[in-house]
Amino acid sequence: MKPLLVVDGDSFAHRAFHALPKTLRREDGGPANTLIGFTSMLLRLWKAEQPRAVVVAWDTIGIPTYRNELLPTYQSGREFDPEIVDQLSHLPALISSTGIVCGKQSGYEADDFLAAAVVAERASGGTTLVATSDRDAFQLAADDVTILQPVRGVSELARIGPREVRERYGVEPRQVPDFIALRGDPSDKIPGARGIGEKTAATLLQTYADLEAMLADGRFETEADQLRVFLRIATLDPSAPLPDLPDLEPDWGAGAAAAEALGVARLARQLREV
Repeated sequence: MKPLLVVDGDSFAHRAFHALPKTLRREDGGPANTLIGFTSMLLRLWKAEQPRAVVVAWDTIGIPTYRNELLPTYQSGREFDPEIVDQLSHLPALISSTGIVCGKQSGYEADDFLAAAVVAERASGGTTLVATSDRDAFQLAADDVTILQPVRGVSELARIGPREVRERYGVEPRQVPDFIALRGDPSDKIPGARGIGEKTAATLLQTYADLEAMLADGRFETEADQLRVFLRIATLDPSAPLPDLPDLEPDWGAGAAAAEALGVARLARQLREV
């Protein structure tokens, strides 16, 4: 049975934005480098992995989630170039035009849709490939789930399973949220436990099954409530709503028509050649 391919749209869109020159423009003068780069990356992934279907997950930029309510500083200070914001407003519709399912809804992050797709595919007895550069997704690694982590563009991908997670961090995939809660995550503005770095967090999780076991043993008494908040924030939410995911080969011709309508002739030509 072929695997389901699940792609972190925002993660790959940002890689595309920084990889291709901003001189790539649409016919109306608007930016096109992310539209071209992302779709090309997705096409290469599809050709290389030959999945049974593809899901692309998206953040909803500027709309807070429960994570922001729990921790007001969560992901604070992030600023996005207006040119990538412009293109992110077009990308989901462009990708959806091919028949590829896109997961995007207020209240959820792209990572949550990755988790939802993994849970759904596991329930049907399938396997999943999760393409993302976000290491939070390492918590999804399992015998039936491989993380595809870009090393350079998508021409080189590291394949991350449970063994690789253990080798990198010294913890099990299921412990990754606990690890983040303890160590913190500067990119998301999660402070972590006072005085606890990566090595100490890993050592603790080699002694205790999880954060709750540490708290039950009297560790971090003055920080317990805060650490539980960090743990909830770091844990991906598989309740993100996804439709059924039947086997589907993308209609790249329809994608070419959508690219043409957006005024990205170069991308339209590329998709027609698939």
